[in-house]
Amino acid sequence: MAKMKGFRKLTNVAEALQIALKECSRVRVGTEMVSAECALGRMLAEDVIAQHDVPPYDRAAVDGYAIRSEEAFSASQSNPAIFRIVGVAEAGGGRKRVGPGEAAEIYTGAVMPEGADAVSMAEDCEREGDEVRVLRAVAKYANVSRCGEDIKKGEVVFRKGHVLKAWDIGVLLSIRMREVAVKTRPKVAVISTGSELVEISDPRALDETSLVDSTRPMIKALLAKAGCDVVDGGIVHDEIEAIRDRISNLAAQADLIITIGGTSVGGKDLVPDAVGGVQGSRLIFHGIAAKPGKPLGFGIFMGRPLFMLPGYPVSALVGYECIIKPMIASLTGTPAKEREKVKARLTRRVPTTPGVRHFLRVVLEREGEWIKAKPIALTGSGLLSSVAKADGLVIVGEDKEGLEEGEVVEVELLGD
Repeated sequence: MAKMKGFRKLTNVAEALQIALKECSRVRVGTEMVSAECALGRMLAEDVIAQHDVPPYDRAAVDGYAIRSEEAFSASQSNPAIFRIVGVAEAGGGRKRVGPGEAAEIYTGAVMPEGADAVSMAEDCEREGDEVRVLRAVAKYANVSRCGEDIKKGEVVFRKGHVLKAWDIGVLLSIRMREVAVKTRPKVAVISTGSELVEISDPRALDETSLVDSTRPMIKALLAKAGCDVVDGGIVHDEIEAIRDRISNLAAQADLIITIGGTSVGGKDLVPDAVGGVQGSRLIFHGIAAKPGKPLGFGIFMGRPLFMLPGYPVSALVGYECIIKPMIASLTGTPAKEREKVKARLTRRVPTTPGVRHFLRVVLEREGEWIKAKPIALTGSGLLSSVAKADGLVIVGEDKEGLEEGEVVEVELLGD
């Protein structure tokens, strides 16, 4: 019979994060060219310099009539300037020409005709057959978007390290940029361990007594959201050689590896042992001073950083948020987005252990001028629904020895 083990030492959360950041700093993020249309959320590997003016020509900013401004400088209702209409200028329709005393009907976005330097708005004009009366004075370049007024050729549009947003894609295309150089996404492999686990697609999942693997898909989704390329390592049974072989195979495919399950102190918690006995591998810490999240481990396997998350969903989620999420942000150079925080009063006392960082799930309710924070699921690292139901987290520091009823706490709001 396999013996129960114990954690030799618990590493505090801050120290665990620093260890992970240091070890993962050796991971090299490369550069690749991607289509500008598919570059949303990617980090630029070099400055983007405009090769074209935007707009690339003087163009009409309104619908109206393109004219020579000097011929309508003193136009008014009582003294209109009269022009002969010689054509129509439309967006994408090529360039027209107007001479003295002539006007071109023009639409927003159209190239300004040669000889014209202003547009009289349609509502300031009266048309009669082939003539138009301009009823208001027009200054030079009135209602004209000048060439390069948005972006000038040679201008640095985005700096290296900028993370592209949706509207940035439009800017890239407006300067005729088809591809951009971006940082490669970290490739992260994720596997679950546990002979009891089945995939949701497995027919055995129809059996109510089966245990469907829900933690791995959750972690994969979080990694994808953080900008990683995820390699799905599937489920591996509780056999130390099988675990070791699966991790070895993934080490050749990924920059980082995450295992889920098999990290506690039970007889079937084999992942930390699987790290030993392999060249280029070592266990750096096993167990952190966090609740939930205690069984988290970290090491190096065949030169690859290896994060060992607990199998219980909430415990795994806490480990991801505490250690992996900020590590990914550091690796990609993208600052981890801080959650919005609110102040609230606890509805009941919560005991905590000094020296351990506690993550308390709460539901928020407004009562008069105050927000009340109601703790839920005080125990149970496997109760994933407690996170889905929670509005936020109260992070209780290692220096605290419990929180009192009515105490004002800071709540990190759980959102997208």
